[in-house]
Amino acid sequence: MANKSLNLETVIIVDDDRNFRLLVQRWVELEGYKVESFANGESCLANLTRLLPVCVCLDLTLPNSHGLEILKKLKAHQKYLPVIILTADSAAEQVVKAMQLGAYDYLVKPIERSKLTTAVKNAVERFQMSLRLVQFERETSGKTYGLLGNSEKMHTLFRQIDKVSASEISVLIHGESGTGKELVAKAIHQNSGRNKGNFVAINCAAIPESLQESELFGHEKGAFTGADKRREGRFELADEGTLFLDEVAELSLPVQAKLLRVLQEKTFSRLGSSAETKSDFRVIAASHKDISAEVESGRFREDLFFRLAVYEMDVPALRERPEDIPLLANYFLREFSGKSGRKLTLSPETLRILLNYSFPGNVRELQNSMQRAVVSASESVVMPEDLPKRIFEIKKEDNVTTSGSAKVFSELPQITNTTDTLNIMTLEELEKLAITNAIERNRGNLSNVVRELGIGRTTLYRKLKQYEINV
Repeated sequence: MANKSLNLETVIIVDDDRNFRLLVQRWVELEGYKVESFANGESCLANLTRLLPVCVCLDLTLPNSHGLEILKKLKAHQKYLPVIILTADSAAEQVVKAMQLGAYDYLVKPIERSKLTTAVKNAVERFQMSLRLVQFERETSGKTYGLLGNSEKMHTLFRQIDKVSASEISVLIHGESGTGKELVAKAIHQNSGRNKGNFVAINCAAIPESLQESELFGHEKGAFTGADKRREGRFELADEGTLFLDEVAELSLPVQAKLLRVLQEKTFSRLGSSAETKSDFRVIAASHKDISAEVESGRFREDLFFRLAVYEMDVPALRERPEDIPLLANYFLREFSGKSGRKLTLSPETLRILLNYSFPGNVRELQNSMQRAVVSASESVVMPEDLPKRIFEIKKEDNVTTSGSAKVFSELPQITNTTDTLNIMTLEELEKLAITNAIERNRGNLSNVVRELGIGRTTLYRKLKQYEINV
């Protein structure tokens, strides 16, 4: 299923004066932005997760609610979102309150076209710069949310995490088993404004159908046989936090119907109770199945799918990013060998075998393989026979060597005889060799090196300094 990309060109106009609203919309559209306009703040708030705006132009005098209240809610939804206040009231008190609440700028009506469009351009640039700073901070600090990878696919995933974390948007994560979908969900939670609340995960596939409703919504004492005390459900535990519904496609249709209502109303009833319970939660769902196919077959509700899949993300399979295998394998090896006080490294031949394997179990399979290798290895070097039998004895023709792994192969020293296994290379040595060779091939052009290796420029500069590579 294709990803939906964040629209970084949407500007929202909120004003109850229809003629003024349409005029401002036309001005902003002529500057090349997509514009959505609303007559009241409630409609704006209801459409935030659908639109993911980069700027909001907000009138202070609105029907049903004051603009300052809408401003508070906008900033709570997306802390980096720039809001330009449009007001006929130039009183200093209102302006000060708006700026204290986080408004980016204010314009007093009647508004000149040039002043408005300049303010919008500057606000959008500020927003995009804020997102770039978040990404830069993550790259320079090495913050990867527990996800490891230096491939372009993983950099794309990190950028998506940075963007969706700053909003309250519902996310549906696609990916094969073992790719790390829960880690992605945790990353979104940890990087969001809800990180002080609970991250509550539930594997829908592991719960019998008869218990799904109780697990999600809780139950009262005596609600069914065996309910000897009241129990809070996962939605209740996720109040002010994030609820992660893993393998959401495994929910029964009756529970799907109730889940849809809960997502719409943010209220639910425990089994055995008629009382309504409120919970302020964000939902992130995941599945290894193609949910659009489940919808077509009638096994998954279409309306629930659209509610969950406001934004979709794909976690790449390990075979789609083989250049990350050395990094992951050495990380797991250090993690498991460190617990036993041993220092193990991979022989070049072992690494070649890993690169040539398709890893149907993805990162989880690689992790388990390294754990086994730590137990099996008799020396300080992990040899091919220390790997699981299915990997060590796999026929070469049963695997598909991708272009990514071919590139990694090209950076490794060629083995001409068995004594080469004595020249063991650590991950750092492999990385330094890959960077040095890429610089030589590109005659010192770092822009080409960045593109070839699939890493960020900041990362490259850090590695050049780390390995003392002169360009």
